[in-house]
Amino acid sequence: MTLAPQPVPQHTDEDAAMSPRADCVADSAGELTFDITGTARPGSAYLVLRRRDSDEEVSLPLTPAADGRLRAGLSGCVELPEGRWDAYAQLADGEPQRLVPGLNDLRSLVDRVPDAAAGSVAVRIPYATRYGNLTVRSWLRAPHAEAGELYVKEGELSVRGRLYGETLTPDAYAEVLARHTPATALRADVTADGTQFRFTVDYGALTEGVWDLWLCPAGESGPRVRIARLLDDVAEKKPIFTYPKVTLKTEQGAALAGPYYTADNDLSVTVTAES
Repeated sequence: MTLAPQPVPQHTDEDAAMSPRADCVADSAGELTFDITGTARPGSAYLVLRRRDSDEEVSLPLTPAADGRLRAGLSGCVELPEGRWDAYAQLADGEPQRLVPGLNDLRSLVDRVPDAAAGSVAVRIPYATRYGNLTVRSWLRAPHAEAGELYVKEGELSVRGRLYGETLTPDAYAEVLARHTPATALRADVTADGTQFRFTVDYGALTEGVWDLWLCPAGESGPRVRIARLLDDVAEKKPIFTYPKVTLKTEQGAALAGPYYTADNDLSVTVTAES
């Protein structure tokens, strides 16, 4: 794995000085606390989360906290459908103001292990957009297959993970599905140990294109679960987590194959012609 640099906020110093700022703290249960500075203390105020490309909105009351800050809590009881939620401060009767990120304490999200008895996995990660604004990325998966270590070997990819909200059965298998031709799917045998699973993708069986990885924990009779990596503090893994590619010999010539995380942090494999 190679670490890539985070995007640099594009606010000017003047913009940042005028915008209210939110420090975010996450706990191991997935709750977020927002402490907002740079605002007056009006009679009423709200933290407003607006789902991008949607008219959905969640308003959380802001209450006085220490040092003149205003505080709001996003508990696990508040449903936040999957997507990107832009954060605003609504102060009294004024126009909502876009929030900029302050300090994010997301240490409790690293290697987080959700309640195994829960029927779903909810993940909320605050992050800075490319324009330097505060947004919360939300996932809600039921069930959920969490990708763990990936082992890139010559000619194959070994995947390990953990399943939440469903039981692995002897009929379990992984499905490697061609994204642009869904009728094309390959199966990989799954080895299960309690809630943990592992399987191997044979690169030699893949043709050029993008292949999405799914887990079928009960075989053909059960659900198909998209394999993703969500349980950490990285909101956008695609530019951060990179893996080596291997060279394949195909009927069309040499190709490069390797895993990557999509914009939604789902796990896929890409096969491209070697230039």
